[in-house]
Amino acid sequence: MPHAPTTVTQVVILVLLVLPGVTYQFVRERARGPVPGHRDLGERILRAVTAGIALDTLYILFAGPWLVRLVYDRRRGWLTGAADNPRIAALVATTLLIVVPATAAWIASWLSSRGSRSTYDPTPTAWDKVFQRRSHCLVRARMKSGLWVGGYYGERSYTSGYPEAADLYLQTTWCVSSAGRFEDPLPHSGGIYIRMDDVEFLDFVEVPPRTEEGDTADARDTTAVGPQREEGVPARRESARADAGSADAASGR
Repeated sequence: MPHAPTTVTQVVILVLLVLPGVTYQFVRERARGPVPGHRDLGERILRAVTAGIALDTLYILFAGPWLVRLVYDRRRGWLTGAADNPRIAALVATTLLIVVPATAAWIASWLSSRGSRSTYDPTPTAWDKVFQRRSHCLVRARMKSGLWVGGYYGERSYTSGYPEAADLYLQTTWCVSSAGRFEDPLPHSGGIYIRMDDVEFLDFVEVPPRTEEGDTADARDTTAVGPQREEGVPARRESARADAGSADAASGR
């Protein structure tokens, strides 16, 4: 009669049985995207266990006797075969516990997405997506109180990321008119902190590149952001029509 496995051996065997399903479920979720069932932890665990049982069954069918010799020897006990051949055991474990389940999950996701026009982006929120590669710009925000605030988003600015609550730090504060027009950077500004819970919407004003003369290209035809320069923000002119357009956008007309 075989010797009963020790506690450590039991843990190792349990990991060997469960890990293929966990790997499969993780890769499947990342490739397919979120579904309603992902909100239920019990369902996710059940899916992982089911996938693990299916993969372990296939492993036993195709390479059962050889795998058993790595895990158990009748004369010497549990895991002695793996101890005698650690490199082979490591290669087999990597292949069966990670490579095969991940490949199977990717193929299943690819087959299910064929013919679908929609694509899945793993970025958790639009907030995170906007600031992933956000270049320097001016940002103005209309608060729920109706007040406009704004500032310069540059290298020393900061935004929160999922799962933290959305907020924004702008390294330089600008005066913004009641119509949402950028006027002047505040002197000696230490920046401004904005909580998105207090904001109706944000507006990003791109800063055109500087020319050799130190001004922006086509400065007369661009929307103005203010008459002064701050942190590389060039001076630009703003027409009355641009002011009116900002006011109409803010009021929803």
